[in-house]
Amino acid sequence: MDRLHTLEMFLKVADKGGFAAAARALGVSPPAVTRGVAELEARLGVTLLHRSTRAVSLTTEGAGFIEQARRILDDLADAERQLAGMRLEPAGQLHITASTAFGRMHVTPAVAELIDRHAALDIRLLLIDRNVRIVEEGIDIAVRIGPLADSALRAVRIGSVRQAIVASPAYLARFGVPVRLSDLASHRLIASAGPRAAAEWRIGGRQITSARPRLTLNTVDAAIAAAEAGVGLANFLDYQVEHALDAGRLIEVLKPEVPELLPVSLLFEASRANAPATRAFIETMRERARRCRWEQARE
Repeated sequence: MDRLHTLEMFLKVADKGGFAAAARALGVSPPAVTRGVAELEARLGVTLLHRSTRAVSLTTEGAGFIEQARRILDDLADAERQLAGMRLEPAGQLHITASTAFGRMHVTPAVAELIDRHAALDIRLLLIDRNVRIVEEGIDIAVRIGPLADSALRAVRIGSVRQAIVASPAYLARFGVPVRLSDLASHRLIASAGPRAAAEWRIGGRQITSARPRLTLNTVDAAIAAAEAGVGLANFLDYQVEHALDAGRLIEVLKPEVPELLPVSLLFEASRANAPATRAFIETMRERARRCRWEQARE
């Protein structure tokens, strides 16, 4: 049996939850679907599906394989339409990941625009404060902030942000305004857990090792709330505290004359560069950057 046909049968069984339902959807007999999935499992040397008289479910190996199989068929369909000279509308499922705060503030609105524009496009958005392994975890596009490690992945820069050291007016009135980086050692500092903890502050390319946090929180939102409450100084990215600065709840200190810009990039496999959904997301994020002023960091 054709290898791609067996992939299609496997995906249909997983989506429909049974061999009979998959057979009806594909317009073939249930025994044909059973043989096709069995051939695929034999070729791969693993069991992809748990079978019972009541239900069919993915094995651990099947769960790990299904998104790769889905992507293979999606890529083949895209290639066939492009070779046929058709203008391809974004369709299928697009998997995106971004950091929690940036994703909530900028990626989610961009995704909402895409869903409104393209009825055949479904989006799965993973907001998490770690660098997801794109290929291994079945991600189509990752939004990354900061310098990128060398890799075989394709990167498109869409904007930039910068660091901002902030505190509440009440805190500064009580403890004074720092005028140089060395003053941070005598101030109360707030940190959010993870790679941007206070002990690892890098400002203007310089690592501030003397910065010891008095309070560490597990989310950016909580750290912003603590800063607004006057607990101490905190180091954020400018987009995270834009509204608090505009409203006067926080004040930026130690503002550099020439801010160090951190790139905002979209990272994806080179093979997906021409996929309509990829192109649509890139353009939507570029437009978002222009509208929200992080096409270039605020000064």
